[in-house]
Amino acid sequence: MTEAALAESAADPKPAGAARPLTGNEAIARGVWEAGVRVAAAYPGTPSTEILESVATYPREDIHAQWSTNEKTAMDVAIGASFAGVRAFTAMKHVGLNVAADALMSFSYIGVNGGLVVAVCDDPGIHSSQNEQDSRIYARFAQVPVLEPSDGQEALDFTKAAFDLSEAFDTPVFVRSTTRLSHTRSAVAVGPREAHPGHGFKDRPAKNVMIPAHARRQHGVVLEREKRLKEMLSESPLNRIEAGEGSVGIITSGIAYTYVKECVPDVPVLKLGVTWPLPDRLIQDFCHGLETVIVVEELEPLIEDALKAMGIACHGKTFFPREGEFSPEIVHDGLAAAGLMAPRSNAAPFEFAPMIRPPVLCAGCPHAACFMVLRALDARVAGDIGCYTLAVVEPLKSIDTCVSMGSSIANAVGMAKAGSEEKPIVATIGDSTFLHSGIPPLIDAVYNNADITVFILDNHITAMTGGQDHPGTGKTLRGDVAPRVDFVELVKSLGVQWVEKVDSYDVATMHRQLREATSHRGVSVVISDRPCVLDPVKIKGPALEVDQASCIACQACMNLGCPALTWSEEWHEGRHKVRIDAEACIGCSLCAQLCASHSIRPVH
Repeated sequence: MTEAALAESAADPKPAGAARPLTGNEAIARGVWEAGVRVAAAYPGTPSTEILESVATYPREDIHAQWSTNEKTAMDVAIGASFAGVRAFTAMKHVGLNVAADALMSFSYIGVNGGLVVAVCDDPGIHSSQNEQDSRIYARFAQVPVLEPSDGQEALDFTKAAFDLSEAFDTPVFVRSTTRLSHTRSAVAVGPREAHPGHGFKDRPAKNVMIPAHARRQHGVVLEREKRLKEMLSESPLNRIEAGEGSVGIITSGIAYTYVKECVPDVPVLKLGVTWPLPDRLIQDFCHGLETVIVVEELEPLIEDALKAMGIACHGKTFFPREGEFSPEIVHDGLAAAGLMAPRSNAAPFEFAPMIRPPVLCAGCPHAACFMVLRALDARVAGDIGCYTLAVVEPLKSIDTCVSMGSSIANAVGMAKAGSEEKPIVATIGDSTFLHSGIPPLIDAVYNNADITVFILDNHITAMTGGQDHPGTGKTLRGDVAPRVDFVELVKSLGVQWVEKVDSYDVATMHRQLREATSHRGVSVVISDRPCVLDPVKIKGPALEVDQASCIACQACMNLGCPALTWSEEWHEGRHKVRIDAEACIGCSLCAQLCASHSIRPVH
């Protein structure tokens, strides 16, 4: 599609009666399929995970869909498909974009052959992440357009429009979602798949190969592209002015737009569907004649700062927070502070006492015993990203650090080389995370002869994001049988001399092997081996019970933090005895191995 056609086109209306209830992630996936994409790749990460899972439900002959070992690999796979002349797609959460950024920055200079779209799902409010980032800043940094849908229908339509934009302007394009949009379901009108068979690889070394001489020329091309985008976007229906009453206007985007319309439906609004590059001329036209301009945007003041740089007086973070997730109530309070509506009622809220439910590992989780043993060994533990970060809280309370995906091993190397730690140093890392970004730091540890133990927690799945496959599971995204990584042989091939595998449910053997491993000079690796108890199927064996007559209330079993273990109404020497919830118990026997009085046994 040409630039002129893009400027004139609006989202195509769908056939009547073709609406489906879709989440934002499912709508993006539908847009990918309708846009004629041939290759899609991702690494799972909440809130983006379901996009590729949904893409994989479409016919194989239409689209190749795969899990990649990490986000950079997924980005490079999509880039390769674009080089080959077909439309390509990749999806990731905001912190995954950090991993993929190196490839993105160069590909922004190169541009596309087949259209390439990146769905980035931010997590305002930090529901399931280690930080709170605003990916619009990455888009500005990489100088690529970012489309920001506000509901499920726009998630589909903007995804399709992003591919047209990508090919018309020779650029990768972001579609930015957030947790609220990704996981909210609404009626979405769907359409047919478009035919985009591809046009093959184009031999253009000066464009495709980013040596310095080529990159210097392409940087100028990128800057010129930005100017053309600004002009086109001032005419594009992706951005629109909604007339209203009064001399106060609101500029907003994404999910915040829906909250603004709920609170002040009659105020003039400039809805930005593209939040970088901003349509300067459209913004100036909207602001002309208004006495006050208010910017409502989640997280960083990207739009607000841009308006001020243009010389337009506006208010934004004066009334709205720079952190956390917006809600209708937060937007109401901000608009009330700005004088656009009355404050919310101060009537006493409904009083209730919520039950305090701290996060815990699942009943029978194989990681529980691993961290209980590490605590008993009094090790200095560098943790990593996964379910097992819950071991930072009581009762396991055995993780000392956690930074980002794959950081644990290199963090442990740094601790060891600092020379000030008297405790044994252990890095814990899950199987999917190890394949994602744990192999290079393990090579580094061996190369630099660090005195550390690497504890690979192999539960045979990508558990935290809902049970996705990876190269260590022996299955692909579509369930096809695939070669399975042998962690023992892989670790040995990296030069590790001391490697042992242990059953996660064998507490005594695990304790012995970890004690031996932490006594070894140099790099040692212990691999705990038990499948996740929930994914891909829920594991449940015969439940256990506590013989109340022989229980001495030593409470050693409670150190597991297992949610199936609760306090009994009976006491012994001033302490609660323990009982087991048979419905929650999976019969893993970890608690029975810890019971000094042998009071835990199978239900008769």
